[in-house]
Amino acid sequence: MMRIAGWWRALALVALATLCGVAQAALDVDDLLPVDDAFALRVQAPDREHIEFDWTIADGYYLYRHRMGAEADGFPAGGLQLPDGKRHVDEFFGEVETYRGRMRASLPGTAADGRDRLVVRVRFQGCADVGICYPPQTREITVALPDSPSASGRAGFAALGRSLLGTGTPARGVADALRTQALPLPETRAFGFDAIADGGDRLLLRFVPAPGYYLYRDRSGFEVRGDGITAGTPRWPAGVDHHDEHFGNVVVYFDPVDVELPLQRRHGDAATVALTATFQGCQADGICYPPMTRTVEVALPASQTWTASAASTPATPAVDARTAPATSADAEEAVDSRANPARETPPADPITSASDGALPARAGGSLAGALLLALLGGLLLNLMPCVLPILSLKVVGLASSGGSRASARRHALWYTAGVLVAFASVGLLAIGLRATGQALGWGFQLQQPWFVAALAYLVFAVGLALSGVFTLGGSIGGVAQSLGSRTGPAGDFFTGVLACVVASPCIAPFMGGALAFAFASSGVAALGVFLALGLGLALPFLLVGFVPALADRLPRPGPWMETLKQAMAFPMYLTAVWLVWVLGRQRGVDAMALVIGGLAVLALALWWFERRRWRGGRVAPALALLLAVAALWPVAGVERFGPPAPGTDMREPGTVAYSAERLAALRAAGTPVFVNMTADWCVTCKANERRVLSRDTFRDALAATGATYMVGDWTHTDAAITAFLEEHRAVGVPLYVVYPADGGPGEVLPTLLTDGIVLEALARATAHGAP
Repeated sequence: MMRIAGWWRALALVALATLCGVAQAALDVDDLLPVDDAFALRVQAPDREHIEFDWTIADGYYLYRHRMGAEADGFPAGGLQLPDGKRHVDEFFGEVETYRGRMRASLPGTAADGRDRLVVRVRFQGCADVGICYPPQTREITVALPDSPSASGRAGFAALGRSLLGTGTPARGVADALRTQALPLPETRAFGFDAIADGGDRLLLRFVPAPGYYLYRDRSGFEVRGDGITAGTPRWPAGVDHHDEHFGNVVVYFDPVDVELPLQRRHGDAATVALTATFQGCQADGICYPPMTRTVEVALPASQTWTASAASTPATPAVDARTAPATSADAEEAVDSRANPARETPPADPITSASDGALPARAGGSLAGALLLALLGGLLLNLMPCVLPILSLKVVGLASSGGSRASARRHALWYTAGVLVAFASVGLLAIGLRATGQALGWGFQLQQPWFVAALAYLVFAVGLALSGVFTLGGSIGGVAQSLGSRTGPAGDFFTGVLACVVASPCIAPFMGGALAFAFASSGVAALGVFLALGLGLALPFLLVGFVPALADRLPRPGPWMETLKQAMAFPMYLTAVWLVWVLGRQRGVDAMALVIGGLAVLALALWWFERRRWRGGRVAPALALLLAVAALWPVAGVERFGPPAPGTDMREPGTVAYSAERLAALRAAGTPVFVNMTADWCVTCKANERRVLSRDTFRDALAATGATYMVGDWTHTDAAITAFLEEHRAVGVPLYVVYPADGGPGEVLPTLLTDGIVLEALARATAHGAP
């Protein structure tokens, strides 16, 4: 019994260690090599039928096979011949092959008669292990061809001249040395920034990229902190359309650019404000810098236009440009809007909220209020379908133990310890990753296919134990007893960890506001919120253990407990089926088949182990355990499958896929919009969609109000949806926002929807647009 408990503890520790190992150290851009030092290229023609390429790749860097190519005018060729690379699943390109150390390639062809040199165009792209990829590179290199039999002796002098000019010999010449790419500048020199007051009602921001550098318009955001003064919508001038390898079609600026930032004021007095600008840019044909932040103080004169009636209008915070990339036409419209401010479309930042338990971060929320909301949210989490079976088994296990009051208290405390440790681990991981610049929220781990597969294995194994396929202890009383008094502190602690793990797909009322406060506060305050969530989850079992009157009301032990234990196996099996379905949505049917096969092997291994463990001998149980370990291979194997093709998406008719551009266009046209941010692994999302959003009542309301139903799928990591969640101070899905027809601020709806809530919100959105 203790051996098995130790095995489960080891598995739990390995899982936690794996989660904690995901965080990476922050990147120092100054440590990156120039691209020509990271990937030193040497090109030569050993004869007139081949051009050879030799890359020397620095340690900690690699090249992509599928991003390489070469051609030369006057040299008909069939394509660059590349060796096989090392297979690798890349976060940007999926399954790829990469090269490290040194790589040689050949371009076979035939040089035209009379040519003594070729201009070779080479394309390649690579990355550093620290997580930064260089933009695609193109080099034009002049290569000297060997003499043909009819060549004259003057070719030797020509070769000497080319060597001095660096135009094609294997050794780098003087001109090549002069063309060596400059080292990346420090960010403060690469991108200058300053701000001044342009009257009392707006700021004028100036960005100055150094020569050879450019700035993204759509990767910027601004925050103004002052007494009653906030930022409005920035007005960018027209920029240069640019196709970026990672961000798609964007607008960039190579030259100094001035940006007007209107201010929203609640008073007209002179004041000093702090402006924080966040932006990102790149070195042309070089590195891309991580997001940069600059803060400057600006002295504002008194406003000449402020009135008390203007102050009574709700202020509109600044739009984070990262969430709403615009086109060149949008930029021109923004320029024109300076002469006609009434044309501006109000930003998509929510001001009103119908969310129960809302506690806007940094907007009047207190730590005490956040802790109370977290405690209530954790308490209500016990009623969610994810957690209720575990709590029921634990309470029944306590009822069947027949132990003393002191024993009941020990069970409750060890269970609570497991819950708190698990919540603290998840909280520290989320807070740590957010500190490195990654936007994460509740349930973020379910975006990882390996975690979904591992969770499917866990609940399936619990189901097998409940069905009696194997037992966690020597008694046939089953898991209800094994996780109760029979396993002691280890079983109680593990059950607490299990309760936290299976709660991942659920979000209860009051949790959203508390977690929003946590992610916007200091690390200590955030950890306190996560611990309060755990305490709320453990509170029912604590009360049963410490309040004798409640313990006395528990049912008496009897044969019904074995029946209940076996019946509870079927919700676990259904949960495993649902998780495998989620995995199929993330990685396709091949990944589903792989995991289903692994689950079958796991069931065989546990069944065999249970049959042989009581017959003596060590070989058969050892082989069964090895088979069980082998059955876990699909957990890691699912990562080699790419996401299913976009054509396989089964979006319901009448829905529009979320995009910031489409949302802005609909709002500019005066169309009410109902935005649903969801995920396949989110139990609360699916419950709302089944009970409310998929019914004819909701569809009829959309048709009657002329509203558009826009759905964002956060099943996978999606930067645009993550930015939308951050903009609305949401810590995860579900998130429901209704935008009115008049372009006003969106209304955030509660986490749990009803027909009445949705219909009233749509009616308000339409009424706001009525003349």
